[in-house]
Amino acid sequence: MRILVTGGAGFIGSAVVRQIAQMAGYSVANLDKLTYAGNLESVKGVSGSPRYYFFQEDISDASALDRVFSEFQPTHIMHLAAESHVDRSIDGPSDFIQTNIVGTYTLLEAARRYWLSLDKSEQSVFRFHHISTDEVYGDLENTSDLFTETTAYAPSSPYSASKASSDHLVRAWHRTYGLPVVITNCSNNYGPYHFPEKLVPHMILNALSGKPLPVYGDGSQIRDWLYVEDHACALLRVATEGRVGETYNIGGHNEKTNLEVVETICDLLQEMSPPGTYPHLRWQPASEVAHYRELITFVKDRPGHDVRYAIDASKIEQELGWLPQESFETGIRKTVQWYLDNPEWWHRVLSGEYQLGRLGESA
Repeated sequence: MRILVTGGAGFIGSAVVRQIAQMAGYSVANLDKLTYAGNLESVKGVSGSPRYYFFQEDISDASALDRVFSEFQPTHIMHLAAESHVDRSIDGPSDFIQTNIVGTYTLLEAARRYWLSLDKSEQSVFRFHHISTDEVYGDLENTSDLFTETTAYAPSSPYSASKASSDHLVRAWHRTYGLPVVITNCSNNYGPYHFPEKLVPHMILNALSGKPLPVYGDGSQIRDWLYVEDHACALLRVATEGRVGETYNIGGHNEKTNLEVVETICDLLQEMSPPGTYPHLRWQPASEVAHYRELITFVKDRPGHDVRYAIDASKIEQELGWLPQESFETGIRKTVQWYLDNPEWWHRVLSGEYQLGRLGESA
């Protein structure tokens, strides 16, 4: 199989690329624009493989997509390229509309042109796998409810609205043009190589730096947490075995409040690298504390902040036999250890545009 991964230098995309590149009989092409969150160091371990290809292109560039399809000849497309940070979408929605909606439309049309050029046997194998988010469903008010594949869409942020739009486009291209598609909607991911604007790496690196740990509101918002390597396995299962036209929800069965997540990170860091002992950062005397939990600071809540997300993943479990291998406890420990062990990766990330500042306050 020859799998084209858009956004393959991003957090989830790079996990998918790393897995495919190590699978016998598979080739993988990484198509990424390399915006602020794209980092080729995340795929450095497989970039030397003769079965790995890289194309620095924009999914909104139709002629570039045609060239990539012609050169690589994919059997599957896994579409992960997206602007994905809610706070950034609040500060500047335009990039989210351009990439997540216009970019997905452009990619769909390029994929359709390519698919129509294939012979019948090749067309029957081809799949367009669109990777989306549980945020398209909006908020769960009842604590016993779960998002299913038939839950009505009710996005709350510019980010989730743009992803909902892209989901609808993909379904329309299947129904109208017959393009063979599958869609997945996932819960919150965490793990190695995560760009530091997101909750888990943001808290790890702020804590190691002796900086405040900003928690929105009272931290009671609930998310279902999914280890990124588990998610990558699920995505490959859907791309290669999922039924055409179907949607599969992917979750980790790990509901935690944001405050619980932050406190767990603090406790793990306290065990692994107590305040002031981490060799790669120097604390300022004014910020020294006995326990990382003392750095937790409650801040003004995000506009339109959803209270709870939770995934019913029974469909992918029953139809495709996928189950997450990591609990939150095992996955978060691996994640914290990875950041402690890989300062060179996040030091280079932090030397650029992003400096652990808070976004999403412009509303």
